[in-house]
Amino acid sequence: MATIKEIAQKVGVSSSAVSRVLNYDKTISVNEETRKAIFKVAEEIGYKKKIVYPKIDNVALLFWAAHEEELEDMYYQSLLEEMIAQAKWRNVQLEVIYKREGIASVPKSTKAFIGIGWFSQKEIEYLRGITEQGIFVDVSPDESMYDSVRPNLDSMVTQIVDKFIEKKYQNIAFIGKMDYDIHTEEPRMDVREWSFRESAKYYNVLKEENIYIANVLTVQEGYRIGKDIIKGKQLPEAICVATDTLSVGLLQAFQEEGIVVPKHTEVFSINDIKLAQYVSPPLTTFHIDIPIMCESTFDLLQERMIKKRDITKTVYINGRPVFRKSFLP
Repeated sequence: MATIKEIAQKVGVSSSAVSRVLNYDKTISVNEETRKAIFKVAEEIGYKKKIVYPKIDNVALLFWAAHEEELEDMYYQSLLEEMIAQAKWRNVQLEVIYKREGIASVPKSTKAFIGIGWFSQKEIEYLRGITEQGIFVDVSPDESMYDSVRPNLDSMVTQIVDKFIEKKYQNIAFIGKMDYDIHTEEPRMDVREWSFRESAKYYNVLKEENIYIANVLTVQEGYRIGKDIIKGKQLPEAICVATDTLSVGLLQAFQEEGIVVPKHTEVFSINDIKLAQYVSPPLTTFHIDIPIMCESTFDLLQERMIKKRDITKTVYINGRPVFRKSFLP
Protein backbone atom coordinates (compact mmCIF):
# COMPACT_ATOMS: atom_id res chain seq x y z
CA MET A 1 0.00 0.00 0.00
CA ALA A 2 1.32 3.43 -0.96
CA THR A 3 2.25 5.66 1.97
CA ILE A 4 2.90 9.32 2.73
CA LYS A 5 6.51 8.42 3.53
CA GLU A 6 6.95 6.96 0.02
CA ILE A 7 5.59 10.14 -1.57
CA ALA A 8 7.89 12.25 0.61
CA GLN A 9 10.95 10.25 -0.49
CA LYS A 10 10.09 10.55 -4.18
CA VAL A 11 9.42 14.29 -4.03
CA GLY A 12 12.22 15.06 -1.58
CA VAL A 13 10.22 16.72 1.17
CA SER A 14 9.15 15.76 4.68
CA SER A 15 6.23 13.44 5.42
CA SER A 16 4.64 16.28 7.36
CA ALA A 17 4.75 18.52 4.30
CA VAL A 18 3.16 15.81 2.14
CA SER A 19 0.40 15.23 4.68
CA ARG A 20 -0.40 18.93 4.95
CA VAL A 21 -0.44 19.46 1.17
CA LEU A 22 -2.71 16.43 0.59
CA ASN A 23 -5.06 17.81 3.25
CA TYR A 24 -5.09 21.23 1.55
CA ASP A 25 -3.50 23.03 4.49
CA LYS A 26 -3.33 26.63 3.27
CA THR A 27 -0.88 27.66 6.00
CA ILE A 28 1.97 25.50 4.70
CA SER A 29 4.66 27.34 2.76
CA VAL A 30 5.61 25.28 -0.30
CA ASN A 31 6.06 26.43 -3.87
CA GLU A 32 3.52 25.54 -6.54
CA GLU A 33 5.93 23.16 -8.31
CA THR A 34 6.36 21.09 -5.15
CA ARG A 35 2.63 21.10 -4.48
CA LYS A 36 1.90 19.76 -7.97
CA ALA A 37 4.67 17.16 -7.66
CA ILE A 38 3.14 15.80 -4.45
CA PHE A 39 -0.28 15.37 -6.06
CA LYS A 40 1.27 13.84 -9.18
CA VAL A 41 3.33 11.25 -7.27
CA ALA A 42 0.37 10.43 -5.02
CA GLU A 43 -1.69 9.66 -8.12
CA GLU A 44 1.09 7.69 -9.82
CA ILE A 45 1.67 5.33 -6.89
CA GLY A 46 -2.03 4.97 -6.14
CA TYR A 47 -2.07 6.65 -2.75
CA LYS A 48 -5.56 6.67 -1.25
CA LYS A 49 -6.71 8.55 1.80
CA LYS A 50 -9.96 9.31 3.46
CA ILE A 51 -11.45 12.10 1.41
CA VAL A 52 -12.06 15.27 3.37
CA TYR A 53 -13.17 17.94 0.94
CA PRO A 54 -11.79 21.40 1.70
CA LYS A 55 -14.42 24.07 2.21
CA ILE A 56 -15.17 26.27 -0.78
CA ASP A 57 -17.38 29.22 0.04
CA ASN A 58 -19.07 32.07 -1.82
CA VAL A 59 -20.08 29.98 -4.85
CA ALA A 60 -23.11 31.16 -6.83
CA LEU A 61 -25.31 28.54 -8.48
CA LEU A 62 -26.96 30.36 -11.38
CA PHE A 63 -30.11 28.59 -12.56
CA TRP A 64 -30.64 30.22 -15.95
CA ALA A 65 -32.97 27.67 -17.57
CA ALA A 66 -35.71 29.36 -19.56
CA HIS A 67 -39.05 29.51 -17.76
CA GLU A 68 -40.78 26.99 -20.00
CA GLU A 69 -37.81 24.63 -19.74
CA GLU A 70 -37.77 24.89 -15.95
CA LEU A 71 -41.43 23.84 -15.86
CA GLU A 72 -41.54 21.32 -18.68
CA ASP A 73 -38.12 19.73 -18.94
CA MET A 74 -37.31 17.77 -15.79
CA TYR A 75 -33.71 17.51 -16.93
CA TYR A 76 -32.90 21.05 -15.78
CA GLN A 77 -34.75 20.69 -12.50
CA SER A 78 -32.90 17.43 -11.82
CA LEU A 79 -29.58 19.18 -12.45
CA LEU A 80 -30.50 21.88 -9.94
CA GLU A 81 -31.59 19.43 -7.24
CA GLU A 82 -28.56 17.16 -7.67
CA MET A 83 -26.15 20.11 -7.64
CA ILE A 84 -27.59 21.36 -4.34
CA ALA A 85 -27.45 17.86 -2.82
CA GLN A 86 -23.84 17.21 -3.86
CA ALA A 87 -22.68 20.62 -2.66
CA LYS A 88 -23.46 19.58 0.91
CA TRP A 89 -21.13 16.57 1.01
CA ARG A 90 -18.55 18.28 -1.21
CA ASN A 91 -18.34 21.05 1.42
CA VAL A 92 -19.29 23.79 -1.05
CA GLN A 93 -21.30 26.78 0.14
CA LEU A 94 -23.83 27.56 -2.59
CA GLU A 95 -26.10 30.53 -3.06
CA VAL A 96 -28.80 29.72 -5.62
CA ILE A 97 -29.75 32.61 -7.91
CA TYR A 98 -32.56 32.28 -10.44
CA LYS A 99 -32.75 33.90 -13.86
CA ARG A 100 -35.78 35.97 -12.85
CA GLU A 101 -33.59 37.71 -10.23
CA GLY A 102 -31.25 39.00 -12.95
CA ILE A 103 -27.49 38.79 -13.38
CA ALA A 104 -26.98 41.94 -11.29
CA SER A 105 -28.11 39.98 -8.23
CA VAL A 106 -24.88 37.95 -8.29
CA PRO A 107 -22.91 39.23 -5.25
CA LYS A 108 -19.62 41.00 -5.90
CA SER A 109 -18.12 38.76 -3.20
CA THR A 110 -18.71 35.65 -5.34
CA LYS A 111 -15.49 33.63 -5.67
CA ALA A 112 -16.81 31.18 -8.27
CA PHE A 113 -20.04 30.25 -10.01
CA ILE A 114 -21.79 27.26 -11.54
CA GLY A 115 -24.08 28.22 -14.42
CA ILE A 116 -26.98 26.05 -15.61
CA GLY A 117 -28.81 27.17 -18.74
CA TRP A 118 -28.30 29.74 -21.49
CA PHE A 119 -26.43 33.00 -20.83
CA SER A 120 -26.17 36.06 -23.07
CA GLN A 121 -22.87 37.73 -23.94
CA LYS A 122 -23.74 40.67 -21.67
CA GLU A 123 -24.38 38.33 -18.76
CA ILE A 124 -21.08 36.53 -19.33
CA GLU A 125 -19.23 39.85 -19.44
CA TYR A 126 -20.84 40.78 -16.14
CA LEU A 127 -19.62 37.52 -14.60
CA ARG A 128 -16.12 38.18 -15.93
CA GLY A 129 -16.10 41.38 -13.92
CA ILE A 130 -16.74 39.41 -10.74
CA THR A 131 -14.66 36.22 -11.04
CA GLU A 132 -12.59 34.19 -13.48
CA GLN A 133 -13.59 30.96 -11.72
CA GLY A 134 -16.71 29.39 -13.20
CA ILE A 135 -18.17 26.21 -14.65
CA PHE A 136 -21.02 26.17 -17.15
CA VAL A 137 -23.21 23.07 -17.22
CA ASP A 138 -24.82 21.89 -20.48
CA VAL A 139 -23.27 24.74 -22.50
CA SER A 140 -19.80 26.12 -23.33
CA PRO A 141 -20.27 29.86 -23.95
CA ASP A 142 -16.73 30.98 -23.06
CA GLU A 143 -14.08 28.25 -23.25
CA SER A 144 -11.27 30.83 -23.13
CA MET A 145 -11.99 31.64 -19.47
CA TYR A 146 -14.46 29.16 -18.01
CA ASP A 147 -14.77 25.38 -17.65
CA SER A 148 -17.82 23.46 -18.79
CA VAL A 149 -19.46 20.07 -18.36
CA ARG A 150 -21.70 18.87 -21.18
CA PRO A 151 -23.54 15.72 -22.22
CA ASN A 152 -22.04 14.33 -25.41
CA LEU A 153 -25.15 14.95 -27.51
CA ASP A 154 -23.25 14.66 -30.78
CA SER A 155 -22.27 11.08 -29.96
CA MET A 156 -25.76 10.17 -28.75
CA VAL A 157 -27.50 11.35 -31.92
CA THR A 158 -24.88 9.66 -34.10
CA GLN A 159 -25.53 6.38 -32.30
CA ILE A 160 -29.29 6.77 -32.69
CA VAL A 161 -28.96 7.22 -36.46
CA ASP A 162 -26.62 4.22 -36.56
CA LYS A 163 -29.30 2.13 -34.86
CA PHE A 164 -31.88 3.26 -37.42
CA ILE A 165 -29.59 2.29 -40.28
CA GLU A 166 -28.88 -1.10 -38.71
CA LYS A 167 -32.61 -1.77 -39.12
CA LYS A 168 -32.39 -0.76 -42.80
CA TYR A 169 -34.54 2.33 -42.32
CA GLN A 170 -34.39 4.91 -45.11
CA ASN A 171 -37.17 7.28 -44.04
CA ILE A 172 -36.01 8.74 -40.72
CA ALA A 173 -36.95 12.02 -39.02
CA PHE A 174 -35.61 14.41 -36.39
CA ILE A 175 -37.39 16.60 -33.85
CA GLY A 176 -35.30 19.23 -32.08
CA LYS A 177 -35.00 22.85 -31.04
CA MET A 178 -32.95 25.85 -32.14
CA ASP A 179 -29.92 27.01 -30.18
CA TYR A 180 -29.09 30.73 -29.83
CA ASP A 181 -25.92 32.69 -30.56
CA ILE A 182 -24.60 34.30 -27.37
CA HIS A 183 -23.37 37.39 -29.25
CA THR A 184 -26.42 38.20 -31.38
CA GLU A 185 -29.03 36.10 -29.55
CA GLU A 186 -30.19 35.02 -33.01
CA PRO A 187 -31.32 31.42 -33.58
CA ARG A 188 -28.71 28.94 -34.78
CA MET A 189 -28.59 25.20 -35.35
CA ASP A 190 -28.44 23.03 -32.23
CA VAL A 191 -25.71 20.37 -32.01
CA ARG A 192 -28.32 17.58 -32.05
CA GLU A 193 -29.79 18.76 -35.35
CA TRP A 194 -26.28 19.22 -36.78
CA SER A 195 -25.29 15.71 -35.74
CA PHE A 196 -28.47 14.20 -37.20
CA ARG A 197 -27.96 16.00 -40.49
CA GLU A 198 -24.33 14.91 -40.76
CA SER A 199 -25.11 11.28 -39.96
CA ALA A 200 -28.13 11.19 -42.26
CA LYS A 201 -26.04 12.71 -45.07
CA TYR A 202 -23.37 10.08 -44.52
CA TYR A 203 -25.95 7.33 -45.01
CA ASN A 204 -27.69 9.25 -47.82
CA VAL A 205 -31.03 9.33 -45.98
CA LEU A 206 -31.36 13.05 -45.17
CA LYS A 207 -34.75 14.52 -46.12
CA GLU A 208 -35.44 18.18 -45.33
CA GLU A 209 -39.15 17.50 -44.95
CA ASN A 210 -38.29 15.17 -42.06
CA ILE A 211 -36.61 17.88 -39.96
CA TYR A 212 -38.98 19.39 -37.38
CA ILE A 213 -37.89 22.22 -35.07
CA ALA A 214 -39.79 23.11 -31.90
CA ASN A 215 -40.13 26.68 -30.66
CA VAL A 216 -39.61 25.59 -27.03
CA LEU A 217 -38.90 22.33 -25.22
CA THR A 218 -42.41 21.53 -24.03
CA VAL A 219 -44.89 18.67 -24.17
CA GLN A 220 -47.24 20.96 -26.11
CA GLU A 221 -44.63 21.53 -28.83
CA GLY A 222 -44.01 17.80 -29.12
CA TYR A 223 -47.75 17.31 -29.51
CA ARG A 224 -47.98 20.02 -32.19
CA ILE A 225 -45.11 18.52 -34.18
CA GLY A 226 -46.66 15.07 -33.85
CA LYS A 227 -49.80 16.39 -35.53
CA ASP A 228 -47.67 17.95 -38.29
CA ILE A 229 -45.90 14.64 -38.91
CA ILE A 230 -49.24 12.86 -39.22
CA LYS A 231 -50.30 15.36 -41.90
CA GLY A 232 -47.20 14.58 -43.97
CA LYS A 233 -47.12 12.43 -47.08
CA GLN A 234 -45.46 9.46 -45.41
CA LEU A 235 -44.99 8.51 -41.77
CA PRO A 236 -41.26 8.16 -40.93
CA GLU A 237 -40.03 4.69 -40.07
CA ALA A 238 -38.17 6.04 -37.04
CA ILE A 239 -37.85 9.41 -35.28
CA CYS A 240 -34.91 10.80 -33.32
CA VAL A 241 -36.17 13.26 -30.68
CA ALA A 242 -33.91 15.77 -28.93
CA THR A 243 -35.55 15.46 -25.50
CA ASP A 244 -37.97 13.18 -23.67
CA THR A 245 -40.25 16.16 -23.03
CA LEU A 246 -40.92 16.55 -26.75
CA SER A 247 -41.34 12.77 -27.06
CA VAL A 248 -44.13 12.72 -24.47
CA GLY A 249 -46.17 15.17 -26.54
CA LEU A 250 -45.32 13.30 -29.74
CA LEU A 251 -46.65 10.02 -28.33
CA GLN A 252 -49.85 11.72 -27.19
CA ALA A 253 -50.49 13.03 -30.71
CA PHE A 254 -49.83 9.60 -32.24
CA GLN A 255 -52.16 7.84 -29.78
CA GLU A 256 -55.01 10.21 -30.62
CA GLU A 257 -54.66 9.36 -34.32
CA GLY A 258 -54.35 5.60 -33.80
CA ILE A 259 -50.67 5.44 -34.72
CA VAL A 260 -49.10 2.59 -32.78
CA VAL A 261 -45.49 2.90 -31.61
CA PRO A 262 -43.36 0.88 -32.40
CA LYS A 263 -45.60 -0.90 -34.94
CA HIS A 264 -46.16 2.02 -37.32
CA THR A 265 -43.12 4.13 -36.41
CA GLU A 266 -40.38 4.01 -33.76
CA VAL A 267 -39.15 6.72 -31.39
CA PHE A 268 -35.66 7.09 -29.89
CA SER A 269 -35.22 9.98 -27.46
CA ILE A 270 -32.59 11.65 -25.23
CA ASN A 271 -32.40 12.45 -21.47
CA ASP A 272 -34.11 9.50 -19.72
CA ILE A 273 -36.17 11.62 -17.34
CA LYS A 274 -38.16 9.70 -14.71
CA LEU A 275 -41.36 9.98 -16.73
CA ALA A 276 -39.79 8.18 -19.73
CA GLN A 277 -40.41 4.70 -18.33
CA TYR A 278 -44.07 5.39 -17.51
CA VAL A 279 -45.41 6.78 -20.80
CA SER A 280 -47.11 4.49 -23.32
CA PRO A 281 -45.14 2.92 -24.80
CA PRO A 282 -42.15 3.33 -22.44
CA LEU A 283 -39.50 5.46 -24.15
CA THR A 284 -36.25 4.15 -25.53
CA THR A 285 -33.89 6.96 -24.67
CA PHE A 286 -30.28 7.88 -24.01
CA HIS A 287 -29.63 8.13 -20.29
CA ILE A 288 -27.74 11.28 -19.29
CA ASP A 289 -26.13 10.63 -15.91
CA ILE A 290 -26.91 13.80 -13.97
CA PRO A 291 -25.06 12.75 -10.78
CA ILE A 292 -21.88 12.21 -12.83
CA MET A 293 -22.33 15.59 -14.54
CA CYS A 294 -22.64 17.29 -11.16
CA GLU A 295 -19.74 15.31 -9.70
CA SER A 296 -17.56 16.39 -12.63
CA THR A 297 -18.64 19.99 -12.07
CA PHE A 298 -17.47 19.95 -8.45
CA ASP A 299 -14.25 18.19 -9.47
CA LEU A 300 -13.51 21.07 -11.85
CA LEU A 301 -14.45 23.60 -9.19
CA GLN A 302 -12.03 22.01 -6.74
CA GLU A 303 -9.24 21.94 -9.32
CA ARG A 304 -9.69 25.63 -10.01
CA MET A 305 -10.21 26.85 -6.44
CA ILE A 306 -7.93 24.52 -4.45
CA LYS A 307 -5.30 23.22 -6.87
CA LYS A 308 -5.21 26.54 -8.75
CA ARG A 309 -5.48 25.04 -12.24
CA ASP A 310 -5.28 27.89 -14.75
CA ILE A 311 -6.04 26.01 -18.00
CA THR A 312 -9.73 25.70 -18.84
CA LYS A 313 -11.38 22.32 -19.38
CA THR A 314 -14.43 21.18 -21.30
CA VAL A 315 -15.68 17.79 -20.11
CA TYR A 316 -18.09 15.70 -22.20
CA ILE A 317 -20.15 13.03 -20.44
CA ASN A 318 -21.21 10.13 -22.65
CA GLY A 319 -24.70 8.68 -22.49
CA ARG A 320 -26.01 5.13 -22.23
CA PRO A 321 -28.94 3.85 -24.35
CA VAL A 322 -31.86 2.49 -22.35
CA PHE A 323 -33.96 0.28 -24.60
CA ARG A 324 -37.65 0.13 -23.78
CA LYS A 325 -40.64 -0.35 -26.09
CA SER A 326 -40.70 2.74 -28.34
CA PHE A 327 -37.63 1.44 -30.22
CA LEU A 328 -36.07 -2.01 -30.15
CA PRO A 329 -32.68 -2.72 -31.80
